[in-house]
Amino acid sequence: FSDGKLYSQVKDKRHLGRKVLDEFVKAGAPPEILFLSKPHIGTFKLVTMVERMRAEIISLGGEIHFDAKVVRLLHEPFVDSESNHRDTLTTEGANENILRQVTGVCLADGTILNSRHIVMAMGHSARDTFSMLLEQGVYIEPKPFSIGFRIEHPQSVIDSARFGKNAGHAMLGAADYKLVHHCANGRSVYSFCMCPGGTVVAATSEEGHVVTNGMSQYSRNERNANSAIVVGINPETDYPGHVLAGVDLQRKLEKLAYELGGSDYSAPAQLVGDFLADEPSTALASAQPSYKPGIKLADLSEALPEFAIDAIREAIPVFDRKIKGFAMPEALLTGVETRTSSPICIKRGSDFQNLSMKGLYPAGEGAGYAGGILSAGIDGIKVAEALAASLLGSTDSDVV
Repeated sequence: FSDGKLYSQVKDKRHLGRKVLDEFVKAGAPPEILFLSKPHIGTFKLVTMVERMRAEIISLGGEIHFDAKVVRLLHEPFVDSESNHRDTLTTEGANENILRQVTGVCLADGTILNSRHIVMAMGHSARDTFSMLLEQGVYIEPKPFSIGFRIEHPQSVIDSARFGKNAGHAMLGAADYKLVHHCANGRSVYSFCMCPGGTVVAATSEEGHVVTNGMSQYSRNERNANSAIVVGINPETDYPGHVLAGVDLQRKLEKLAYELGGSDYSAPAQLVGDFLADEPSTALASAQPSYKPGIKLADLSEALPEFAIDAIREAIPVFDRKIKGFAMPEALLTGVETRTSSPICIKRGSDFQNLSMKGLYPAGEGAGYAGGILSAGIDGIKVAEALAASLLGSTDSDVV
């Protein structure tokens, strides 16, 4: 799911983000995204734009293969063309001690696509692909991500807190917010993917699991505001060991959410007042849930590790001091939010190629190098430049 948020905090000295936005306008995005501080497209408009981008790729000679799952990489020992010997990999913790050269991919139907230059740009939930790459010796590291819940308030509450007497003015639209709190237990809690006038949506990719996400249409005129309230976690202390231990933790929490929700894909939810008081919720209040297929009132303290629950309980009253009404007892928490970013990083060198598989270019959010549409687009441009430089025989220094 994506609702087309087009702002990013990545360093962009070359202003590649402007190039991404220009391409979006060319594909049908409203021109205002070129000057708004927090440009936003909306899901429906984004779908149409992607269709136009696909048509342009085809017109330029590209091919789009649907239902074409990559199940295996083809590769061979890497031979340095200058010294004519096999290179060994010196990176500590790498999956193999021999550097490999990718030569193609094998699809699920047996089709072989041959190439010595492959961009691997999967999404952050492509868990089957993560496993496949790891099994084949692609160097991957675990990375930090975040876990938490979605919180919903009536949009009018957020508007009043942010705009005061001007709340509801047509020129202002729906108010947003960005919050962060550093807790006594050393954790950080922050708002993520804030959706003014939006909805909480089901985003699971596996059977028997529940995952929440949020989205807004271009109009941002739904009754509720929502955002993820999440706690940062890291592989050193929270999911040590295996490279894909973060994926295992995600699955564990998502399966638990499915069970707490009644095992019918309803999401577990609790009123904020009851969550803070550690009491069960018995009925909904002014913040009506937008999640479909529905919610089941549950004890959310069972849905996340104790340190995360403690951190969120500490943060919400602090956020209320910044946005009046944030801790209103009638607000609603819905769980769980586990897909804030990729739990792994497919490591690459200065040439943008994987450290153990030459010719393989990890890119975008799933590879661990982006956190949204704009940053993924910027990373895609850099990877394309690096690939072109490699084809032309240029050095790494030619790509910034």
